[in-house]
This record gives sequence, structure tokens and C-alpha cells, in this order.
Amino acid sequence: MLKAAGFRVKEAPESHLCCGSAGTYNIMQPEIANQLRDRKVKNIESTKPQAIAAGNIGCLTQIGSGTGIAVVHTIKLLNWAYGGEKPEELYDVY
Repeated sequence: MLKAAGFRVKEAPESHLCCGSAGTYNIMQPEIANQLRDRKVKNIESTKPQAIAAGNIGCLTQIGSGTGIAVVHTIKLLNWAYGGEKPEELYDVY
């Protein structure tokens, strides 16, 4: 969907791996969840993205807590692409 809307999408290594949020997993198992988050963020950051898109609030929060890169809900990006307001997370990026 993001590609069709005109965004350049980069596939992160090990994109199939969980970010460590998984519902309450990050609350019940914070050490393991943080290890998963750090691995996920390292893989995402290796692609040198301008922003990170995610469609799950848990992932948005978990990934966002481990990076300084803007993390934006997919729907906000699609809304912007089709004439809506620019996501506030991107004010410093674009």
C-alpha cells in the first residue's frame, strides 16, 4: 500500500521477527522484550530510513522507545499521501 501511494519502502533484515511488544509481553518479560526491540531497531536502522512505518500500536510504541527515527502509523502515511495532513511525527523529517 505504501509503495502504491508513492513511498519508497525498504525491507529490513529479519523483518519477520517480533519487536518485543506482543501484547503484554514487554510488561511481563521486559528484558527479553528489550533484546528483541534492540535487534529489530538495529535491523531497521541498517536500511537508513527517513521514517519507520508500523500498523500496530504496540509495535509503534516498542520500536519508538528504541530509536530516534520517526515512527508513524501506516494509515497516517496513507492519509498524507492522498491529501490529508502531514503526520506530526514527520515535521522534522520532511
